[in-house]
Amino acid sequence: MVRRPTSKLAAMLSLALPVLLAGCVGAPEPARSPVRNATAWTPPAAPEGRMCLANLSRNYASFTPLPDQYYGAGCSAIGAVRLASLRSDEGMLQVSNLGPITCPLANTLSGWARFGVDRAARSILGSPLVRIETMGSYSCRTIAGTSRLSAHASANAVDVSGFVLADGRRITVLHDWSSESPQIRAFLQTIRDSACKRFGTVLTPQYNEAHRDHFHLEVGGGRPFCR
Repeated sequence: MVRRPTSKLAAMLSLALPVLLAGCVGAPEPARSPVRNATAWTPPAAPEGRMCLANLSRNYASFTPLPDQYYGAGCSAIGAVRLASLRSDEGMLQVSNLGPITCPLANTLSGWARFGVDRAARSILGSPLVRIETMGSYSCRTIAGTSRLSAHASANAVDVSGFVLADGRRITVLHDWSSESPQIRAFLQTIRDSACKRFGTVLTPQYNEAHRDHFHLEVGGGRPFCR
């Protein structure tokens, strides 16, 4: 005959069992603080978005896709990437101070850097390009003197301010646009002309005083404008 445990013994077993089980599974992990404002990147749904990223990868650019961001006031960075470096004929080109840019702008910039700037540096100045310096890309702002949003407000524009060559020379738009060196002037004019064939809008020191120190390069828009 099997005796049932007394009520006192059953109570003792009910208290001991959770302790024994806890020793088997280990102590629970401490609660983690939630990550605020974190958005996971998801591949673009549109075929053109996927194709753009594939083309950028085929160009051997080093980049990170970014999650779509809506900042309010009409400002956004949709289908954007963060570029770390671009390809040249013999290596990689660094790009400094560059924020989010749309994938189409990244592809256009990649082609211009390799086939426009680097090759012009080699043929005119006798040294390959190693770095493109910028004054940034995305910025939620309007076009100066107007109420219209700038292409920077949608990450569709980049301001390029300088170029560093493998031989150590640094050429800037501010100091060298009117350089006494005919080779340097020819280099800057050649890459300006190359940009005009690739980008929708190109603004240089010839346009106005606000662009005395950089090339404004943007994709999209209506009729191409280059000055």
